Amino acid sequence: MSEKAPIQFLDLPRQQARLGAPLRERIDTVLAHCKFVMGPEIEELESRLCAYNGAGHAISVSSGTDALLMVLMAEEIGPGDAVFLPAFTYTATAEVVLLLGATPVFVDVDPATFQIDPANLAERIASIRAQEELEPRVIIGVDLFGQPAPWEVLRRIAAEQDLLLMADCAQAFGASLDGRKLGREALATTLSFFPSKPLGGYGDGGAILTDDAERAALYRSLRSHGEGRTRYEVLRIGLNGRLDTLQAAILLAKLDRFEEELERRDAIACRYDTALSGLVVTPQRVAGSKSAWAIYSILLPDAALRNALQAYLGQEGVPSVVYYPKPLHEQPAYAEHHDETITLPVSEGLGARILALPLHPELTDDEVARIIAAVQGFFARERGA
Repeated sequence: MSEKAPIQFLDLPRQQARLGAPLRERIDTVLAHCKFVMGPEIEELESRLCAYNGAGHAISVSSGTDALLMVLMAEEIGPGDAVFLPAFTYTATAEVVLLLGATPVFVDVDPATFQIDPANLAERIASIRAQEELEPRVIIGVDLFGQPAPWEVLRRIAAEQDLLLMADCAQAFGASLDGRKLGREALATTLSFFPSKPLGGYGDGGAILTDDAERAALYRSLRSHGEGRTRYEVLRIGLNGRLDTLQAAILLAKLDRFEEELERRDAIACRYDTALSGLVVTPQRVAGSKSAWAIYSILLPDAALRNALQAYLGQEGVPSVVYYPKPLHEQPAYAEHHDETITLPVSEGLGARILALPLHPELTDDEVARIIAAVQGFFARERGA
């Protein structure tokens, strides 16, 4: 076993030290003015988000999950409606559908990029229409692990099928496609600022991006109890879904260093690619894109080898995580909403083969070398066994 200190999968203490005085100044400013709810940093952050990716409107909210929920609430999604989304993603994308009484329809993913598979999406839409039990309403594309979903094809399918298209960009803020930052690929784009995300706060937080002014106004109403022009004019049922001012201040400090963090993430990913190619299946890039590298996941041939590698890495002080061990349609909360005769083979197989390695801006070159050496050491041992 390595005697060196364990490497951190996410190193927030080191991040705080690197951000230094500007982070403390932002926090201290909020503590001084005491406007902890909807303080001036909220509007500043929203303006900065728009400037970053060109969206017409940014509405900060309490979490990425609430962002998804509010977009669906604005479209009055509910019982009898079908919402199509990938089976291989985090539960937040699907749970908001059930919270509104609608039905999630799970779609398989591409075996190389892990993004939603347009061919299977078309099949699932046709199947739901043929059954005539649910009304297809929404497609949610997920920019999984930091890479973009196949947006051009998704837009075409949504237009042909007369469906609303929305983007779950929780893991990919900062990524780009065809030279343009993600955030305007769909009618509404939802972001998460959970601490582990590329742009992460120090608590929960999220945002909705849109170019639609009327929907932007509706999202702002929904995040504040459905209020209208004044606090006590209640136009609709909403949520207590505002972003805390302290979180906005932290995100503003981090935005100042965000581009250099993205470059560091990409540099580490490229080192992994070069060193691990031929040993494992390294992530395939989406054509024309630049990933935000929220997660760097490799593939092994089978569960036995993946589990053995994960155990070996742990002994060497290298953490790793399995995203996601079981697809959503096989989870107990969703099983009854999925026809068990319909298989989603890619999503069902990935959980046994996938493994995420540490990738964050705080990793030193020596730590990256240790991670690479540990993976290489495992395979050297396997060849010698």
